[in-house]
Amino acid sequence: MKFLVFLLLSFGLIADDIDGFWKTIDEKTGKPRCVVGIYEYDGMYYGRIISTYNEDGTFKESIYAPKERAPGVIGNPFYCGLDFILYLMPASSSYKGKIMDPEHGKIYNAELWTEGDNLIVRGKLLMFGRNQTWLPVSKEDFPKDFKMPDLSTFKPTIPQVK
Repeated sequence: MKFLVFLLLSFGLIADDIDGFWKTIDEKTGKPRCVVGIYEYDGMYYGRIISTYNEDGTFKESIYAPKERAPGVIGNPFYCGLDFILYLMPASSSYKGKIMDPEHGKIYNAELWTEGDNLIVRGKLLMFGRNQTWLPVSKEDFPKDFKMPDLSTFKPTIPQVK
């Protein structure tokens, strides 16, 4: 049995684990935009915004002190603490589910997979889509006194778009 699992992993037939903390990068500036915590709950994966950065790449806000709100979501919840990756399930060598644009209130199909140490996030509408590369998070990405949340305690809150 162990040999079979090894073979499946070797040939990319089982999706690599995606849970953990990931940093999104602004495609135009190359600066970090936010940190997302991807966690598993009842066999599905979800992504929650943990913190955001200013345009210059400095730390802006976190789930402990949220400031800005998501205008495209009913109730205008804070960005930090918002679940915007929803219902991901393993599908061969990737994960498939939904991803939400909380600013504009749009929901897209999503596919996530790892390439090396990075996470590739693809949002799709029909046959069109685009990829973003998210980077693993290090402690240096947060202020020294920041307490990393325990992803195993997270339970999804499914937002509704306007």
